Amino acid sequence: MLDLILCVDDDPITLMLCKMVIAKSSFASEIITAQNGEEALNYFDDLKLNNLGTEIKKYPSLVFLDLNMPIMDGWDFLDHFSKEEYTSAFKNTKVIVLSSTIDPNDIEKSKTYPMVLDFLSKPITKEIVENLKERL
Repeated sequence: MLDLILCVDDDPITLMLCKMVIAKSSFASEIITAQNGEEALNYFDDLKLNNLGTEIKKYPSLVFLDLNMPIMDGWDFLDHFSKEEYTSAFKNTKVIVLSSTIDPNDIEKSKTYPMVLDFLSKPITKEIVENLKERL
């Protein structure tokens, strides 16, 4: 079981479903949400500030990330999260792109980010979570 998972999506129903499926599968002790990439980055920035000069003990080990969101989309989040300031502080955080897009270019582009483990189609299901439990 993972300690903490972050679900990032602008759709409240998707966020609710994500939390329900993960909780029912006993995949994580805690599930938090953000409505866009900027909120997610702010969460990670707050963790860094609150632990200034010390090792960050608890942070998401997995992020479920939508691509198409207002304010800051998933690509912008990945671009920022790929920077050294994040990769060094959150080196064990992996990302699962969870999107409704079927564009093969998006799937290929996601593979260029080292923290991205997989590209999966919405909605999140019990089967997806069970498969991830076996892989992680």
